[in-house]
Amino acid sequence: MKKDAYYTSGQFAKKAHVTLRAIRYYDKQNILKPSARTAAGARLYTDADLAKLQQILLLKYLGFSLEDIREMTLAAADQQYLLESMRIQKKLLRQKMDEMQAMDEAIDRTIEAIQTEQAIDWNSMLDLIHLTAVERSLKNQYQNAANISARIRLHREYSVNPQGWFPWIMQQCNLQPGMRILELGCGNGALWTENREQLPADLWVVLSDKSEGMLKDARRALGEDSRFSYKKFDCGKIPYEEEMFDLVIADHVLFYCEDIPQVLAECRRVLKDEGRFLCSTYGKQHMWEITDLVQQFHKEIVLSAEVLYERFGLENGENLLAPYFPEIQMRRYEDAIEIAEAEPLISYILSCHGNQNQLLLNQYKEFREFVSARVADGFHITKDAGIFLCRK
Repeated sequence: MKKDAYYTSGQFAKKAHVTLRAIRYYDKQNILKPSARTAAGARLYTDADLAKLQQILLLKYLGFSLEDIREMTLAAADQQYLLESMRIQKKLLRQKMDEMQAMDEAIDRTIEAIQTEQAIDWNSMLDLIHLTAVERSLKNQYQNAANISARIRLHREYSVNPQGWFPWIMQQCNLQPGMRILELGCGNGALWTENREQLPADLWVVLSDKSEGMLKDARRALGEDSRFSYKKFDCGKIPYEEEMFDLVIADHVLFYCEDIPQVLAECRRVLKDEGRFLCSTYGKQHMWEITDLVQQFHKEIVLSAEVLYERFGLENGENLLAPYFPEIQMRRYEDAIEIAEAEPLISYILSCHGNQNQLLLNQYKEFREFVSARVADGFHITKDAGIFLCRK
C-alpha cells in the first residue's frame, strides 16, 4: 500500500484488473464512490474500496444487475457487514458450482445417448432449464440470507437476556423422546443447531420452508443427522396426513402467511389429539425505537410495508387462534437490546422489508454518521416478543 494510503484511479483500476472506464462508470452510477479526491478533483481509492469492488464484480458475475448491486452493497464499508456478505457470497458460489456440475453431467449423458443412438433422456435436458430458473433466484437467496444474518447478529450479541431466544423457545417445546415434530418456516435451522446438545436421540423432525435455499442452509448446518428430514412447501397446504405430529412449530411465521386461518386449520389437522402448536410473534412495542430513529433521519422511511403484529401479534393472536385450539397460553420473553455500536444496528435496518434502502442509497454516509452519534452513549431497544402455546 502506498504510504499516503490512497490509490489514484489508474492505480486502482490496474490493481483490480478492470478498466479505468469501469471505475469512472461505477462512480457516476453511485455504485462505488472514491474515498477521497485531490484538490484538483481527481479520484482517490483505498483498500476498503478494493474490497467493495470485489463484491461488485462477484455479484455481477453471479448475474445481478447494477441496480441490484447498488442496493446490495450499500453498507459494504462496514467490516462486519462485509464479512457476513463474503460468507453469503461464498455459499452462493458453492451453490452455483453444484448447479454447473449437474448441468455438465446432464449434457454428458445427452452426448452419450446421441453417440450410441440411444433414447435421449429429455428429463435431464429439462433439468437444465430448471437450473437456469434456479439461478435467477440468487438475488432473493442472497437477500434472505443477508437479512437473517443481520437480525440474528443484533439479537445474539446485544440482547440482555443471557438465555437467548432459540434456547427459550426450545424450553417451551418440552421435547420428549419419540416425538414427531414439524417446523414451518424453519429458515436456516437455527432453532435446532443452537439446541442440538439438548435434543433427545429418538426424534423425528420435519423442517419445512418455502425457500429451497433456506432448506439447503439448514441441511448444511445440521449435517448428517437421521432425526431430521426436509420438505419444501407452502404452509397453507401441509402435505401430510391427519394427526401425524405431536408438535407443530411456527416461529415468527404466521404474520407472513397470506391466509392465516387456512394455515391454522392445517396445523390443527396434522396434529394428534392433545398435540401442541407453538407459534411466536411480536407485540406493538417491539423495537419501536428503531422506527423512531430512522424516521428522525428521514420521515418517509417505512421499515415494513405491513405492520406484522397487526396481522398476527401478541395483542390479537389469541382471538385468531381460538377457533382452532381450545386451550391457549401466552408467554412473553423478557428481553431488551443495549447497543453502543452503529454497524450492527445499521445492518439490521438495511435488512428490513421496507423502503429504507432506496431512500438511503444517496445518503448512506450521512445516515451512518447520524446513527453513530445517536448510539455513542448507549441505545436502548425494547423487545416485545413471545409465544402462544396451544393444545388441540
